Parts: sequence; C-alpha cells; structure tokens
Amino acid sequence: MASAAPLFYLSVVSIINLVLLVFALVVESVAFVHCLTQRSDAFPAIGTLPKGAWLAILGLCLVLTLLFFGPISIFGLIGIAAALIYLLDVRVGLRDITDGKGFW
Repeated sequence: MASAAPLFYLSVVSIINLVLLVFALVVESVAFVHCLTQRSDAFPAIGTLPKGAWLAILGLCLVLTLLFFGPISIFGLIGIAAALIYLLDVRVGLRDITDGKGFW
C-alpha cells in the first residue's frame, strides 16, 4: 500500500497541471483574439496601452506558456495575470467605448 502512494500522487499532480495548462491557454488565447479583433483607436480613448503593446504582451505570454509547458512557471503565472487584467479591465473599457456593440 505504501508503494502505491507515490504513483497516485504523481498522476494527480500531472492531471492538475494539465487542467491548469488548458485553463491558462484558453484564457490567454481568448484575450489575444479579442485584442486582435478590436479597433486600434479605441485603446488610447480608454487610457490604456496601445493595441500593439497589448498584442505583444499577450502573444509573448501565450508563447512562453507553451514553451515552458506549464502555468505553474513564473512565465505562466505572468501570462495568466496579463490575460486576466486585459479581460477584466481593458475589455470592459473597450465595450463601454463601443456602446456594447461588436462581436464580443
């Protein structure tokens, strides 16, 4: 019984890491695609970084999360934070500027 515990532990950890990786990739991809589809003149109107800067930040975070394979790395955590900041702050401002009209 004691020898089966490490095997069970490793499978649980790998499943949790896989779920977190999928979550991180989905959140970062949604933020990147949303930023890609927005008008570039709306970003300065809400007082945030330009569209190119957001695309660079979100794209780099997405690539680093894929390369270092995991949301638990420092790059994965920074990527999740950047995507959530974009989705929870910038996307709301963009939606208010465009009167809620648009694809998203």
